[in-house]
Amino acid sequence: MKYGMNLFLWSDDMHDDMLPVLAKIKEMGYDGVEVPVFDLNLAKWQTWANRLDDLGLARTAVSVCNEEANPISQDPDIRSQGVDMLKQTLDCCQALGAYSLNGPLHSGLGIFSGKGPTEQEWEWAVESLKKVSEHAGHCGVKLGIEFLNRFETYFLTCAADAVKFVEAVDHPNCCLMYDTFHAHIEEKDVAGAIRSCADHLILVHTSENDRSTPGTGGVRWNTTFDTLKEINYDGWLTIEAFGQSLEDLSAATKIWRRMYETEEQLAGDGLKFLKEEVAKRW
Repeated sequence: MKYGMNLFLWSDDMHDDMLPVLAKIKEMGYDGVEVPVFDLNLAKWQTWANRLDDLGLARTAVSVCNEEANPISQDPDIRSQGVDMLKQTLDCCQALGAYSLNGPLHSGLGIFSGKGPTEQEWEWAVESLKKVSEHAGHCGVKLGIEFLNRFETYFLTCAADAVKFVEAVDHPNCCLMYDTFHAHIEEKDVAGAIRSCADHLILVHTSENDRSTPGTGGVRWNTTFDTLKEINYDGWLTIEAFGQSLEDLSAATKIWRRMYETEEQLAGDGLKFLKEEVAKRW
């Protein structure tokens, strides 16, 4: 098992102020970090690859699509921009040495049509992600497609649809990730949801129901870990938590109050919880 920490808790970009944070994450016992990749400057990510290598931290990456780069937009130019943006992001992931690019890469985050997904949008998304997956193969980077809850997207909102989507794209680099926060909202049968993802699962976001410290809230952790063991999962367990360090990110994730003592406390307690649960079963 590999243990990761998503850096959104501190920042949505990489800068020198993150170096002490990264050193502390390594000291705690994490294997790697999940890096937000929005800046498409290749040279920057090559520099960070060297820095993270020096610290002994492996990495995955995370990104999202937006209104101007949306793979399911009715506007073909916007769909094309979505594909191009994701390809450029994959180039940056390759430079960073990231194993995977994870997130709701299927559609624009927080964009709603007022109704459920259409067959045409499905076809557009599959077509777009086939192109992106082909580029991911050239880059040697996996895609971790994420389903979200109904309040953040209308396109993929459950494990069953995410599995169906990845199988429609049908490319070895197009895989799935599973987020316990979104599943807590959308899945009645958590064990069944995880089992359905088994053949494609490369990363699990361990995220509490309030997006703070894993193990302190209402997520069905016993069922989650029992089923991950049942399917012989041995990939990334990455904590994704959010705070109020960045005003724009707090607004986007609807974090209106502080739900932990410090970022260091959350990362430390969260990792301890994950390792204890794994040690009970694996």
